[in-house]
Amino acid sequence: MPNPMYPMRSRRQFLLGSGAAALGLALPGCDSPPPQRYAQADIELLAQQRALEEQTRGRGPYGRHVYPGYRGLAQLPWFDLDANGALRCIDDEVPYSIDVHCHLGMSVLFRPHLDLLATTPRVKHLLDCDGSTPGCPLDLDTYINGNFSRQALDYLTTGTIAQGLWGSESAKTQTIPNLLREMDAMRVQHAMLLPIKLGLPFGDQLFEDWYAAVNTAQEARRLHVGFSTHPHADDAVKKMRRGAARGGRVIKLHPTVQRFYPDEPALMDLYAEAQTLGLVVFFHGGRAGIEPESSHRYALPRHYEAALAEFPNLQFILGHAGARDSEAMIALAARYDNAWLGIHGQSLTMLETMIQSTDVDRLLFGTDWPFYHLGASLAKVLITTANPERKTLRQKILRDNAIRLFPGLWDE
Repeated sequence: MPNPMYPMRSRRQFLLGSGAAALGLALPGCDSPPPQRYAQADIELLAQQRALEEQTRGRGPYGRHVYPGYRGLAQLPWFDLDANGALRCIDDEVPYSIDVHCHLGMSVLFRPHLDLLATTPRVKHLLDCDGSTPGCPLDLDTYINGNFSRQALDYLTTGTIAQGLWGSESAKTQTIPNLLREMDAMRVQHAMLLPIKLGLPFGDQLFEDWYAAVNTAQEARRLHVGFSTHPHADDAVKKMRRGAARGGRVIKLHPTVQRFYPDEPALMDLYAEAQTLGLVVFFHGGRAGIEPESSHRYALPRHYEAALAEFPNLQFILGHAGARDSEAMIALAARYDNAWLGIHGQSLTMLETMIQSTDVDRLLFGTDWPFYHLGASLAKVLITTANPERKTLRQKILRDNAIRLFPGLWDE
């Protein structure tokens, strides 16, 4: 029987708070980082970036691009809706793409039941712009998280915690058959799945679960499972060797979730071994603005530079191109030949900036599925490369650059 001194709302808040702490999602920062790590100026810069983003959306070189949900992208010439109302890419001239940034539904910690081989009528994306009719206004000229209400972001937090406690209704739709169906609809030929080692006391085996599910589904030719290790674990290097021995070509490291600075001296041995093994390091890069504020300190672009400089023969993917810290991350990529930019999440204007100011041979198509529909990222590439003179550029971003970075991986 509930204690009358604790109303149900407080009990639920306590449960969510406890779950968040267990999953490492919302641990408050009880220490003050040194100024060189995170200063008031950094906090103010993020606020300025968000304000500028709001003021300038739709005023860039491609004008206003707002659609009623992911389905609304059917208004663009490359897309249409099928008989079931699902978005499809209908242009046979769009290259078959390689998505280097995907995930599956997660079940961790207490590992609530999740059938990754199930098929459901539609995918409930973690940030679901098609959950209503019409869908939420989807503005392609802003960082993608800027399209979602506070309620939607709260639902994302609750759903993420549910993946480790009582089970997530959204995660039950984020399965291998559903991903492949969406890939087929969007002309995505291959996808790289990126599990994250969360550092949980138990139930922290996304790589093992996804690897087993992909092999059971006999879809290893289209879905390549990367792996992760927790940088602070005593056996981090050992586990990295084990992941590489099982065929992993990319290791995912997430500074804000795993709570580490990419330039920590303790990580240099990890990078050295990754270089020896011929791996690619995939970093979550920059502040998205929706993660716990206490984790922002870890993802500032300047914290990535030492790794890039110290290991010039090790290839690094900077996921999200720095998210809302994109200008500094793009500048970093322009200085280092081993820095590749994942384009996911960026606005049309910022994607054009990447094209103009970086090596286009190091831009990589990624979608961050199942947070978003694959079409949201694809549409931005198609819009920015619509000029016939950019046909080769479109091919590079959607496909050829990934083939160069991971030679021999993709089955033609």
